[in-house]
Amino acid sequence: MRDFASCFSDYAVQVVSETTSCYSYSNTSCFPQNSSTPSTQNSVTCLYKVILSNKKQYLITVSWSKTNVSQSLCIQFGDDPSNSFKLSANSRIFKKKKGSKAIELFDHTKVEVFWDLCEARYNMSGGPEPTDGYYVLVTFDSEIGLILGDIDEEKKFKNCNSMAKFTLVSRQEHFSGNTLYSTKAQFCDNGSKHDILISCGGENEGQNHHHHHHHNHNHPVLSVCIDKKMVIRVKRLQWNFRGNQSIFLDGLLVDLMWDVHDWFFNPTSGSAVFMFRTRSGLESRLWLEDKYKDKLMHKNQDKVEFSLMIYANKST
Repeated sequence: MRDFASCFSDYAVQVVSETTSCYSYSNTSCFPQNSSTPSTQNSVTCLYKVILSNKKQYLITVSWSKTNVSQSLCIQFGDDPSNSFKLSANSRIFKKKKGSKAIELFDHTKVEVFWDLCEARYNMSGGPEPTDGYYVLVTFDSEIGLILGDIDEEKKFKNCNSMAKFTLVSRQEHFSGNTLYSTKAQFCDNGSKHDILISCGGENEGQNHHHHHHHNHNHPVLSVCIDKKMVIRVKRLQWNFRGNQSIFLDGLLVDLMWDVHDWFFNPTSGSAVFMFRTRSGLESRLWLEDKYKDKLMHKNQDKVEFSLMIYANKST
């Protein structure tokens, strides 16, 4: 997997004036453009920042992925793939659905991963990441560092005396199939979960202009809806294949960036990228520097920005 910094630097930003401002569309309801089923989610990768009580900091990457024949969970500590834990199966279910494993990190910290996926439930579209009925718990020298899923399991971890502070820094979702992407995201710790629908279709779809039918795909339109309200509609996408727009959500300024260049010019291998990123009040522009990780690890930074990246392959 490419590291986050290189992803940010690759997609230089170009402002598109053609974009309709979000306000004029805020009351437009959002219909799925081609009434087709949403694209399939193949993998989800979450980056967490953990600060232990002794002020040590770690980045943990948690990846869930799924193909027709296998499913896997991988947890990596820091940048070195050798500091990782992997659980995979060649069927739709994990072979060992419950257990624990100890790993010693580069700095001699003892890490333990506890998991229980026996009762795990998944969303309707069958994404790789469980929605509930499971837990994954990571301890660092017997301090709880990361809890995913439902834990009324604390009684099982009595030996853990303290709880670290952890935050979700970024989330990457990979899709393949048609051009309708449906997901949920929470942009700040106390914010609500938002429904996000990204769709791309011909300009006349959803209307009964049969005589325009052959024009449909000459003028693809990108729409992004959050909680069924349209926040962006980009016409003539083949010319406006990169751009960005700011929207307000939960009192935060969120930059939304799209780059669908490869859909038009490199369709066999290339994927489109959509990125939502919260902006801290101090920054006046969209920030895509290489200093991504350095900035995250900065000691005094209490507020971590969050980004959601969606990689979309058109091929089925």
